[in-house]
Amino acid sequence: MKDTKISDAELEILETLWAAGSALNANEIRAHLNEKKDWERTTVLTLIRRLLDKGVIAQEKREVYYYTPLVARNAYVKEETKSFLNKFFQGDAKNLAAAFIEDEDLSREDIDELREYFKESFR
Repeated sequence: MKDTKISDAELEILETLWAAGSALNANEIRAHLNEKKDWERTTVLTLIRRLLDKGVIAQEKREVYYYTPLVARNAYVKEETKSFLNKFFQGDAKNLAAAFIEDEDLSREDIDELREYFKESFR
């Protein structure tokens, strides 16, 4: 998974599978996706095929194929976060936090909440 690139559209398929918590077939995946926008069946099947080729999901033949993720959401998020930090902030989370503060993306309240979170987390 480490060097596997997942497109935004592929990620939507993964998010659907993670949210479901159980195996889904292509029609069920498409039905979930169509709650937000209209996905063509061929598009969903193409994205599923790409995820299978990348080894990110597995398929199981029942009456039709069912798909399950092979990577947990939290593991994927952790890997993507590390990649983002390395790419833009030389792997240093302090640089990321500084960028938020400098650009005023974090309010004083946000900073205070983060401070409390870190105090509680690292006791």
